[in-house]
Amino acid sequence: MSEPLLSIRDLVTEFDTQDGLIRAVDHVSFDVGRGEVVGVVGESGSGKSVTAMSVMGLVPPNVGRVVQGQALFDGQDLLAASPEEMRRLRGDELAIIFQDPITSLNPVLTVGAQIGEAIRTHRDLSKDDARSEAVELLTAVGVDDAERRVDQYPHEFSGGMRQRVMIAIAIANRPKLLIADEPTTALDVTVQAQVLELLSRTQQEMQSSIVLITHDLGLVAEVADRVVVMYAGRVVETGSVHEIFQEPRHPYTRGLLASRPGLGGSDRLPAIPGQAPSLLAMPTGCKFHPRCDQSDGRAPCWEEEPSLRVIGADADDRASRCHYHEELARERTAETPRPRGRWWRR
Repeated sequence: MSEPLLSIRDLVTEFDTQDGLIRAVDHVSFDVGRGEVVGVVGESGSGKSVTAMSVMGLVPPNVGRVVQGQALFDGQDLLAASPEEMRRLRGDELAIIFQDPITSLNPVLTVGAQIGEAIRTHRDLSKDDARSEAVELLTAVGVDDAERRVDQYPHEFSGGMRQRVMIAIAIANRPKLLIADEPTTALDVTVQAQVLELLSRTQQEMQSSIVLITHDLGLVAEVADRVVVMYAGRVVETGSVHEIFQEPRHPYTRGLLASRPGLGGSDRLPAIPGQAPSLLAMPTGCKFHPRCDQSDGRAPCWEEEPSLRVIGADADDRASRCHYHEELARERTAETPRPRGRWWRR
């Protein structure tokens, strides 16, 4: 990879709770290349969204804090930036699409006013010019009759249309980096496909980088170039979409792939046993070993936490946090379909 647009290094984010201190993001490191789509996957509570909120400077200061690390964006450390500098970057060079548009949009302002606010915050335009751009953006994201709908309120839009409005706000100033946090949550499969196609088209037209946060590997297979797999606040595997789907090198990744529904219509899907550990009482050694079918009770798994070790010669592309990742090198879930995304069309 050439010089990355975003380079996260050793990121640690903690929260104070009634039960004690929890480390939601634990020494997370990964890169996002220019014009690249990186999928960040894992179960709920794995630290995906908190990583994004940390990078964007949106961790609530009364309960949480970034305690160490760097997030170099185009050479600038976002974690060391002042609040004023972050306000300048957010919505301009950096943008985020939240997973629940109904709570992200202001119910008492028209969608045109909200898109226009995103534009005028960073550019010196009149209200009329900003409204005209809002109409163009709504048209670009597939909202029919945009000239009329620009003056409507969020409750007058369906869930899929509200998500399109959120995308219009996010791309209003042609950001270099777009973070999409579960952008298709609670949408039906048809609308999911439309939103994904829109994100993919937007990325290609603007040559932006995208971080797609999701628990759904199927979405990642459609649009991503590389994958970052997270578990219990840590990165456990990284690699290209091809490598992750065809040759997973961590038992957790293999479990996620195996639990995807296939075309065969089987009545029962394989499941990863147990549940993710409490961040207040993490297991010793490898954090996944209580649920792992690969450890087989071997002492290193419960005595020593593995580091994220590079696989092969490309230090930027392939790594696994497993003591026995070599044993997984030739194993493959027969039911796992090939991803149909960007790598497969090349």
